[in-house]
Amino acid sequence: MGSPEPVTASTALLTDHYELTMLGSALADGTHARPCVFEVFARRLPDGRRYGVVAGTARVLDAIADFRFTDAELAQLEATAVVDDATLGWLADYEFSGDIDGYPEGELYFPGSPILTVTGSFAECVLLETLVLSILNHDSAIASAAARMSGAAHGRPIIEMGGRRTHEYAAVAAARAAYLAGFATTSNLEAGRRYGIPTRGTVAHAFMLLHDSEEAAFRAQVDKMGADTTLLVDTYDITAGIEAAVRVAGPELGAIRIDSGDVGPLARRAREQLDSLGAKDTRIVVSGDLDEHAIAALRAEPVDAYGVGTSVVTGSGAPTAGMVYKLVEVDGKPVAKRSAHKESRGGRKSALRRHRGTGTAVEEVVWTTSGAAPEPEANDRPLQIPLIRAGRPAPDLPTLDDARQRLRRGLVSLPWEGLKLSHGEPAIPTLFF
Repeated sequence: MGSPEPVTASTALLTDHYELTMLGSALADGTHARPCVFEVFARRLPDGRRYGVVAGTARVLDAIADFRFTDAELAQLEATAVVDDATLGWLADYEFSGDIDGYPEGELYFPGSPILTVTGSFAECVLLETLVLSILNHDSAIASAAARMSGAAHGRPIIEMGGRRTHEYAAVAAARAAYLAGFATTSNLEAGRRYGIPTRGTVAHAFMLLHDSEEAAFRAQVDKMGADTTLLVDTYDITAGIEAAVRVAGPELGAIRIDSGDVGPLARRAREQLDSLGAKDTRIVVSGDLDEHAIAALRAEPVDAYGVGTSVVTGSGAPTAGMVYKLVEVDGKPVAKRSAHKESRGGRKSALRRHRGTGTAVEEVVWTTSGAAPEPEANDRPLQIPLIRAGRPAPDLPTLDDARQRLRRGLVSLPWEGLKLSHGEPAIPTLFF
């Protein structure tokens, strides 16, 4: 676990101003201590998506464990008169002491799924809204897009290489979320250090242009990295580049990378040329503005691996998961928002996924825990797990590798139409019991 930007002297102020306004007002009228339940859920999936992937939960837990208002934050709040003295005093002692349950990372979610349930006093829970949503909305959007790309790749590895296309700290979180969703490696070294993700990378065109000839560049790389390296062959002319690459590295050349042009036909011609030169085991890696649709279109081509950057770190058109953090229970009584198109369902909830005997998921069943639970069926699977108890992480929390395996199993359980990249309804319906 761990967050891309360590929670130090400034990140507690990621709390939104309006959260502190609510806190100060609740402290003043004595409602701050009322027992409350908040839930994180998505009212709908992003347009065109048939499932979502939960990611970022472990980062949320780490962030909550470190979430403190130090002297630096308190001084800033005092200097800017954001809160009064009573609120400052309360914040100085802040430490979350409640409970959190939720869907583990790698779990699929659908509209209305109770992805996270936060229980505690109003004051301690309300402060976490921005922190929780900023992580879950980002990481789940990236993982949901990456899962579609991994499915489109049909077992071929994908390298995450989007660090230059997003915020420097978001890049680390995006690499983690993409790896969770099935990407094989990342080019981001900090993600490798922090999360143990395998890292891979080759050269950019600048390295090719640095040398007086393409062959000189290839020779420098092979002399340093060995023949199993990946050579970038499209700086000038791909046909001449492949010929030079094999001449320098020999038929043991590990891979070539094509980063521009119509990569489908180029990959076909490259495969024929490599085979004719005796480099039959040399792999072909393609990159350059790929997304899940482009990857799916290349499925029949002789491509061995993909490099994906911009589309994955921006959620491939859906940069946020659209999750919200809503108060659903006060003093054990359900409360609900009724605003048009922004309704919420009152009461603490639990959820299970119902399956056929074949293992295919048929529906997500969500119910209010204060009422009767649905009659259990043989192939039901509960979805929430304990994450925090009395402010401390629950024992035996899932690992990143656990999340990867969970997502694989979840995707296999979807009806076949739920894996389509075309627009359609959620893969399984949500039944509110």
